[in-house]
Amino acid sequence: MKQEQKLIAGVAVLVALGVGVYVTGQKAAQDAATHSAAGPSDLPQIKVAKDAADKVTKIVIANKDKGEVTLEKKDKTWSLSKPLAASANQKNVEDLIKNLDKLVVKSQIAKDAKSYPKYELEDAKAVHVTVFKGEEKALDAYFGKRGGRGQMMRIGGQDGVYLVDGYSSYLYGRDMKNWRDTDVLKFEDANAVSVEIENEHAKYSFSKNGEDWAASLYPRGKTGKIAARAKKWPKFEAAKVKDMLRAYKNLRATDFATKGADTGTGDAPKTGGVVRIKLKDDAGDYTLRVGKAQEGSNRYLAKDGADTIYVISSWASDWATAEPAKFEKTEKKEGGKTAGPAGLPPGLAGLPPGLAGKIPPRPAGKK
Repeated sequence: MKQEQKLIAGVAVLVALGVGVYVTGQKAAQDAATHSAAGPSDLPQIKVAKDAADKVTKIVIANKDKGEVTLEKKDKTWSLSKPLAASANQKNVEDLIKNLDKLVVKSQIAKDAKSYPKYELEDAKAVHVTVFKGEEKALDAYFGKRGGRGQMMRIGGQDGVYLVDGYSSYLYGRDMKNWRDTDVLKFEDANAVSVEIENEHAKYSFSKNGEDWAASLYPRGKTGKIAARAKKWPKFEAAKVKDMLRAYKNLRATDFATKGADTGTGDAPKTGGVVRIKLKDDAGDYTLRVGKAQEGSNRYLAKDGADTIYVISSWASDWATAEPAKFEKTEKKEGGKTAGPAGLPPGLAGLPPGLAGKIPPRPAGKK
């Protein structure tokens, strides 16, 4: 082959290689544009700055597992309007609003909707958060899977998957009950001047005498009626009333009654107990009706003057259902060991009434 022909052939090969490299580079660029990060200037801004967050009036959160919650601000106070009308937990709402200023899009993962199932960003699976300032949407975002690269997100009305910083599933993915105001009672226990409890066992009347407490016991007779006041209650211990007040002074609900639940609060003296607390200087007069058990030892509670039926823990409800022994001195046994209420040995104080007597005696010689 002549030198000239060789030169032409070499040039042709170089041109072909160049075309191949160009095509490959173009395809790589297209793939990168679809599946890799966009430049910072191309990324959307989703955070709601603090000055704008102060103007937020409504938040809607649709969660695949926990339903849809709508929170609305009226006269600086947040309330639930869906799925029910109720006072909102102000702190939990405020914590979410503060977080809006921390949401930052870091990179783009995909430009289309094909990968939504992969990142759990479909409508049925994502946590959809819509934040309003009046009628204007300040944020419309879907938050999906959190993986090795971080939290995945898409923007309402747009295609594309983004990686976002600042999102907290703890703040946005709460159970509905945690968006509700859980406060039942709040008072200074030192301001209590009288307490009355009535349940299936008895009626107890406690009145403050200086810094100490006096007590009257009205046993419930065999017919179920409250009998006359007992002449003496020698085992009564005033410190137990203070323990009881500590359980009620910052009383919070652990849950709320579902619609149609058999709460028993309407017949509290039989199903649980009625607690009446009066504060000095007419600062408060509360009546709490503790009803049936919800789960385990937690019980339903209705507060006079409120429409909500709460669920409270056994730490508080056990005082409403208490037998006299719960307000009595703990007995001392020989050797310095402490007996439980009503003289039960240590560790048996929590046994149901009547069960202690059915425990067989310990064989002689065994410890």
